Amino acid sequence: MSRINALCVYCGSSPGTDPAFTAAARAFGKILAENGVRLIFGGGSVGIMGTLAEAVLTHGGEAIGIIPDFLVRRERPVQNGVQQIVVPDMHVRKRKMFEMADGFVALPGGIGTLEELVEQLTWVQLGRHKKPILIANIKGYWDPLLTLIQHMRTVQFVPPALNFDFLIANGVEDMLPKLRDAAQRVAEAEKAMTVPLERM
Repeated sequence: MSRINALCVYCGSSPGTDPAFTAAARAFGKILAENGVRLIFGGGSVGIMGTLAEAVLTHGGEAIGIIPDFLVRRERPVQNGVQQIVVPDMHVRKRKMFEMADGFVALPGGIGTLEELVEQLTWVQLGRHKKPILIANIKGYWDPLLTLIQHMRTVQFVPPALNFDFLIANGVEDMLPKLRDAAQRVAEAEKAMTVPLERM
């Protein structure tokens, strides 16, 4: 049985057009801080990402930002209260995020958020690890992706032998309980990548 001590949260470096996205990030940051769950995130101070980190810090939580050096100027790392890890490229960033987190959450975001989420889903599908993954479907943001995944299953591009599990939460209050429940069904050894990331 494993525990959720740190969560990697993928989310947008822009706020999006719906205030509900920013509100969800703010509320989830408060929940993480109040439950002693460390935030692992992209390190930036802008967009939903920045709102999330600010909420964690405001409520006394801990946040670790992992940012490639080429994004430092664009995403303006959080300066106060966040442990910043600057890495040489995106591959190292994702490896560090994986190693430091006990699970993954995708809040609303853009192409980068989608890519990071899909990579984790791929690793689970291939049996590389069993850390829980949760899609925060705030106001149905991820509905098109969920429809596409179901379509892939229907036409058997995701056959039963390669099926994969992930969690869905429509409300912020359901996210951490679902992740904790899923983590309890995973042994610590099953959270480790079964082959080195450098070889994937």
